Amino acid sequence: MASPTLITPTTSTPKPLTPIRSKLTTITINGTATNATTALSTHRRDFLYLVAGFVSPVLLLPVTPAWAALEDEYVKETEDVINKVRTTINLDKNDPNIDSAVSQLRETSNSWVAKYRREKALLGRASFRDIYSALNAVSGHYISFGPTAPIPAKRKQRILEEMDTAEKSLLRGR
Repeated sequence: MASPTLITPTTSTPKPLTPIRSKLTTITINGTATNATTALSTHRRDFLYLVAGFVSPVLLLPVTPAWAALEDEYVKETEDVINKVRTTINLDKNDPNIDSAVSQLRETSNSWVAKYRREKALLGRASFRDIYSALNAVSGHYISFGPTAPIPAKRKQRILEEMDTAEKSLLRGR
């Protein structure tokens, strides 16, 4: 059953709405009469041109030294993470240092991800994507199966391939 509050169609035609008309004020500028909205829009346009003239050179400046330092730091720390992953996953399960190596790898990978995941400029890079994927695979394996469980051959091969492509991407600046 329909609710009585619903709008039901009627046979009468609705009245058209009357348009709202603004009251224009006429202003005399330099001896010519113009309306106020035209005068305001030209003043706004002049202001925007002025602001754009000051702001655009700032946007065209070269990369700042802070970004270059971040780039160098990213490359160095990513290479360190790659080397640590390679050495850790290639350790024998009977190696007495496997527990400490896995815990160091987890600390290193967690700090690397926490540091660079916030950087918007790095998120689209191929090197970041590959390292992030490989770290997820390694961390997930060690969390699920423990530090002494060997990584299956297919997963290990995929991780090493991602490390290789990430290293190549780093060398290309990607």
